[in-house]
Amino acid sequence: MYINGSWLSTDQTFDVTNPANGEFIEKVPDATSVHIDQAIGAAHNAFASWRRTTAYERSNLLYRAWQLMMEQKRALAELMTREQGKPLKAALNEVQYGADFLLWFAEEGKRVYGRSIPSARPDQRFWVQKQPVGVVGAITPWNYPVSMITRKVGPALAAGCTVVLKPAESTPLCAMAMFRIFEQAGFPGGVVNLITKQDPVPVGTAFCEDPRVRKLTFTGSTAVGKLLNERAARNMKRVSMELGGHAPALVFADADPVHAAKGLSLVKFLNTGQACISPNRILVQREVMAPFLEELSKRIGAMKAGNGMDEGVRIGPLINDLAVRKVENQVKDAVARGARLLNGGERLQTPDLAGGHFYAPTLLTDVTPDMLIYREETFGPVAAVVPFDTEEEALAMANDTRYGLAAYIYSENLSRAMRVFEGLDFGIIGINDINPTSAAAPFGGMKESGLGREGAQEGIEEYLETKLGGIAVAGG
Repeated sequence: MYINGSWLSTDQTFDVTNPANGEFIEKVPDATSVHIDQAIGAAHNAFASWRRTTAYERSNLLYRAWQLMMEQKRALAELMTREQGKPLKAALNEVQYGADFLLWFAEEGKRVYGRSIPSARPDQRFWVQKQPVGVVGAITPWNYPVSMITRKVGPALAAGCTVVLKPAESTPLCAMAMFRIFEQAGFPGGVVNLITKQDPVPVGTAFCEDPRVRKLTFTGSTAVGKLLNERAARNMKRVSMELGGHAPALVFADADPVHAAKGLSLVKFLNTGQACISPNRILVQREVMAPFLEELSKRIGAMKAGNGMDEGVRIGPLINDLAVRKVENQVKDAVARGARLLNGGERLQTPDLAGGHFYAPTLLTDVTPDMLIYREETFGPVAAVVPFDTEEEALAMANDTRYGLAAYIYSENLSRAMRVFEGLDFGIIGINDINPTSAAAPFGGMKESGLGREGAQEGIEEYLETKLGGIAVAGG
C-alpha cells in the first residue's frame, strides 16, 4: 500500500490470479482499519498545503505522470492483460485512454475560473471563487483498472484535492503500478494514497462516515452505489456515482445493416462485454433484420477466445466464475422463453481454456421483455437482438429500463436521429458512432446509472466547492 509517500506491507495478504488460466500472480497487502485511518489521515494532513499549490504546479506534476504512463505503456498493458484478462490490444488502448485524462486535467486545472456578479446595491460587490472539496475517497472497478483511476484522480488532483484510492480486489496490481507512476512524478507525500483490501466494506464505511473525507467517487454496480450513496448522504458528503448500464442500440431500416452489425459487433464484445456502455439490447427494425443478423453472426463466429497475450484473441476471460454463471443463467432463461440461439451459448472448456473463466461469444435473437437478459445488465459476451416495427415502439422499448447510461442509434435520416437522440433518457448517445467517449467529453448517466459526470469541464467541477464573497464598498 502507498500511504503518506511510503510503500507499506503487512502480514495480512490476499492473492491475485490470472482469470485466463487461474494462475497465481502475486500477493498484495490486505489493509487493516489502522491502515485505512492512516491513509485518510495522511490525505487530510497533506490537503492543507496541497490546496495552496498553484494550478501550474499541479499541472506540471500531472503532465509528468502522463509522460511516465506513455513511457511505460507496454508494461502497464501487459500487466493489465495478466491481471484483468482483456486482449493486449485492448489493454494498450485503455492505457492510452487513461493517460488522456491526466493530460486533459493537467490543462483543465488552469481553467478553474471564478467570477464577479453585479449587485443591486451600489456599495456592494459579489465575488465567486472555486475551491477544492477536500479529501476524496475513490473506489474503482476491475473492468477498466487503469483508466478509471486516472478519470478520478486526475481531476481531483488538478482541483487541489487529496486522494485515498481503493481499487477493486480483483485488480490491485494495476493500481499499484499507477501509484508508482504518481510517486515517480513527484507528488508530495499524502497527496495520493493507495489502500488494497479484499473486503471492500470497511473502506466504503470509512469513506462514508469519516468526517475528514469530504467527497466519495465510485464506479461499480448500481446496488453497491445505492448503499454507498445512502450512507454518504447521512453525513452530507459530495458524491459521484458511475453505475450500471443497460444500453439499447437502435438500428433503423434507413441505416446500412452491414455497417451497423460491424460497429455493434465491436462495441458489444469490447472487453468481452464487460463494459457499462456495452449495448445489452440491440433493437433492429424488421425490414433489415435478416441482413443484420447474417453479418453479425458471421462476425461473432470469427471471434477467437483465449488468453489476451495470444495473437488474434478477441474474447478474453470473464473476471470470475460468478460472472460466467450469470451469463449462463441469462442465456438459458432466454432460450427457455423462446429466444433463438444463433451463435455460442456455452461455457468454453477446451483443454487450453479449461483453467479460465471463458464463455463463447453468443448471439440471441427474438428476445422479448419477459426474459432476464432484456431487463438485467449482462456484463458478458452475449448480443441480444430484439425486433421492432416503428420508431415510437423502438423509443419506448429503449427507455423501458431503470438505467440510463449509454445508447446507440444507427440511422441515415438526420431528422429521425435528432428525434430519437432527444427522446432517449440516456446520458451518452452514439449516433452512427460506437465510441462516444473522450477525456474531453462528459461521461455519466441518468436515472439509476449514476450521479455526476466524469471527464470534460464537468469532471473537475465535481471536485470543487463554490464560495461567495459579498463585499461592502465604503463611499468615496
